[in-house]
Amino acid sequence: MKKNFVYLLATVLVIIAISELIGIVPVKMGKVTITILPLVFAVIIGMILGVPYFRKGILKRIYSKENVGFSGKYLIYIMLPLMARYGADVAPNIKEIFSIGWVFIFQELGNLGTVLLGLPIALLLGLRREAIGATLGLGREGELAYISEKYTLNSPEGRGVLSIYLIGTLFGAIFFSIFAPFLLYLGFDVRALAMSSGVGSASMMTAASSTLAAQVPDLSGTILSFAAASQLLTSFLGTYTMVFLAVPLQRFMYRVLTRKGEEQGV
Repeated sequence: MKKNFVYLLATVLVIIAISELIGIVPVKMGKVTITILPLVFAVIIGMILGVPYFRKGILKRIYSKENVGFSGKYLIYIMLPLMARYGADVAPNIKEIFSIGWVFIFQELGNLGTVLLGLPIALLLGLRREAIGATLGLGREGELAYISEKYTLNSPEGRGVLSIYLIGTLFGAIFFSIFAPFLLYLGFDVRALAMSSGVGSASMMTAASSTLAAQVPDLSGTILSFAAASQLLTSFLGTYTMVFLAVPLQRFMYRVLTRKGEEQGV
């Protein structure tokens, strides 16, 4: 076990070194320039090495059940220094943040977008009760806890939220690092995009805000502080938005769109 853990730490350091050597890579897609960060390369390398086909020999030891469980359990401790850094970014811009504080609160309503847009699409794709779990927010820890408590993870709703949680874990950072600069190209204010980066996931927020900061280096301090403030607010208010706004709206829409919601106990 200890030997496997040493292999895991060594692999992490090698992946970090390779990703940092690759550095920030700008990719032009027509008129849009997408900045790919070392974080994205680290995720991709880790995913490729973890594919079952390659998971043989020493890689089988590295990706053992114990190591994977350890990594997931203690990921939060890796994120704590990053959160402390974001707290330091917020402090110099605290007056500016307070001056538009109502905007931060109002943008929390954006969490309803997964219900308003995602639920009809999920139902059109053929999902039923799975759509309840799949469209309640981004399927992070808060949504996972709510669904598992109300329906259990063995239910269709539980399978829905667990699927989104796993997809977000694997591809969330990659998606946001591409989507954020694309919206910037469409003309959205970089400060608005910085606020919207605080989606409740530290890795997704980091990917989006860091990419935006690389695109607009003159406003990097403002971007990172706005994103961090939004992330903190989402962590605090996100649960209340979900329970008191998103859940009732989702139940109502499900009943209207399926006309079976009451029979299925939704």
